[in-house]
Amino acid sequence: MELRIFTEPQQGASYGDLLAVARASEALGFDGFFRSDHYLKMGKVAGEPGPTDAWITLAALARETERVRLGTLMSAATFRHPGPLAIAVAQVDDMSGGRVELGLGAGWYEEEHQAYGIPFPPVAERFDRLAEQLAVVTGLWSTGEGQCFSYPGRHYGLEGSPALPKPRQRPHPPIIIGGSGPSRTPALAARFAAEFNLPFSPVTDFVTQRDRVRRACEVIERDPDSMLWSVALVVCCGTDEAELARRAAAIGREPDELRANGAAGLPHEVVEALRRYGDAGAQRVYLQVLDLADLDHLALVAEQVLPEVA
Repeated sequence: MELRIFTEPQQGASYGDLLAVARASEALGFDGFFRSDHYLKMGKVAGEPGPTDAWITLAALARETERVRLGTLMSAATFRHPGPLAIAVAQVDDMSGGRVELGLGAGWYEEEHQAYGIPFPPVAERFDRLAEQLAVVTGLWSTGEGQCFSYPGRHYGLEGSPALPKPRQRPHPPIIIGGSGPSRTPALAARFAAEFNLPFSPVTDFVTQRDRVRRACEVIERDPDSMLWSVALVVCCGTDEAELARRAAAIGREPDELRANGAAGLPHEVVEALRRYGDAGAQRVYLQVLDLADLDHLALVAEQVLPEVA
């Protein structure tokens, strides 16, 4: 099982904070550093100094790190047109030496769209736009050198694009699709995704959604075993109950609630939680770290959890 660190900078983080966590993630042996792509805080946190742009952040981190994979869980299709998105991600992939992955979703947080003047169409249209974005982004990346790409979409129309620049990874960076939708999400994952991710859900829900995606793969005659399966879980670990309680309080949560809904507890409990998902087929876990100032937390997980599940 691979472990990646996953951050939520809209809750309050500067670029310097993210850089420190990314460098620690790399030095401690985690497989990747990922971040959300949101423009507005959630809940009662202050959110200061304010949001950072996901792909600007990842471009900078591409030059400040050497090994860890970098990407988003998830960029919203409502935020960017697919042509400029394909250019940005391809550029960051080149800047990183081929370490970028694109998580792309339909978008769901209406308040952030209102706060920053981003149109927020109904859910059916958001999924239509997501489907077209996936087709455009992968189409641009996969078009042969010297050839042009056109796409007569309802929401996005491209004519004679030179389909440049090309990403470092060929045919293109891995696409991550996730969520619990029963029909359109599995179908899009089967068609476009290298990895399917289910965030913050019980093992039973992961199994249900994994099976839906497997069936969607079979419908289009794709080998379901070609999909990589992952989950995202809040991590909160302590060497003893007092340390666990302190870390839980720092993120506004209770230890028992975190134990029930995340990868939380003493190190052996975190290992047991991760193994339950591994036994259900999860090959990768994104550990959501909410207190970005607590680098000792990352070190504890790296020392006492990572070797037990890697």
